[in-house]
Amino acid sequence: MDKSKLRLFHTTKEVEMHFDSFLDTLSQGGMAFCAAVGTYVDSGGNGDLAAKLHQLNELEHKGDDLRRQVEHELYTLALIPDFRGDVLSLLEDLDCLLNVMEETMVSFDIERPAFPQELHADLRLLAQNVSSAVESAVLASRAFLRDIQSVRDHLHKVMFYEKEADRQSDKLKRAVFASSLPLVEKLHLRRFIDAIDHIADESEDVADWLAIYTIKRLD
Repeated sequence: MDKSKLRLFHTTKEVEMHFDSFLDTLSQGGMAFCAAVGTYVDSGGNGDLAAKLHQLNELEHKGDDLRRQVEHELYTLALIPDFRGDVLSLLEDLDCLLNVMEETMVSFDIERPAFPQELHADLRLLAQNVSSAVESAVLASRAFLRDIQSVRDHLHKVMFYEKEADRQSDKLKRAVFASSLPLVEKLHLRRFIDAIDHIADESEDVADWLAIYTIKRLD
């Protein structure tokens, strides 16, 4: 049998459906995070930010519920014993992305970092690159479930967007520290730039592990 075409959950569609729903939730979380950053810079923390935060919170809770459901089914149905540990680790790592995105926006809401107007476009671009890294990790994970040979088609995109996020983060921090802002404000803004960029780093970690899990399945 061609292992590259073997669906991971070929014995039951229900678990695959729940895993798919979990990935849908993470994908929505990445888009919601990007939109929340845009809303923040547009309104200075006012406007629709509360609605965006609520959306991220709901997605984070939904993701937790779906992750637990898949974990329960993997054990109770005695599925994929050879790869169960890898799938559980993948679920935890993906769920961490949702958690970090929600926590980052909660910190924005609490601390209200005051980014100068001239940095707003670059901050948006950073959030877009981060969201794209998350989405590419989602697509790679979907491929891991259905068509193992196509995982690499998405993994390299995670790396690309992570590098783009790093470049954008560096550009923003250089602009912040070249400004006339007080040092305490510069440090405050740098912390938030790093927090956003960290989500792309987490996506890259997911991609690195997925590459290993893929090799193991094809072995």
